[in-house]
Amino acid sequence: MLIVYYSLTGNVKRFIQKTKYTNTLTLDQAEGINEPYIIVTGTIGFGEIPDPVRQFLDRHSANLLAVAASGNRNWGQNYARAGDLISSTYHVPLLMKFELHGNDNDVKEFNIKVEEISEYHTRETVQSY
Repeated sequence: MLIVYYSLTGNVKRFIQKTKYTNTLTLDQAEGINEPYIIVTGTIGFGEIPDPVRQFLDRHSANLLAVAASGNRNWGQNYARAGDLISSTYHVPLLMKFELHGNDNDVKEFNIKVEEISEYHTRETVQSY
């Protein structure tokens, strides 16, 4: 499964590096992709989607399968809110939220949920033939 990520502060990049997935691209590297992917991003401001992520999704949302988001719990209800906004705007599941660069349990949860999405997508693709 392809993981596309945006890491303004480095937290998301550190999280991605701890996962079992090696098929990963930054937003810049993913420009023009034409395959299913999961996006992982941080949240900026008062619970906003970073502009580069929004611009990328405006061009590449057709293959978006799910989202995971990083945030800081100090922001209360705006914690990792970019994930909520992407999920509702692009009609994809929110896999999870994690704080800053995540902990070991977050990494395990992410690995499991990405595997589930990948298996589901594979079944749906096979059944559509």
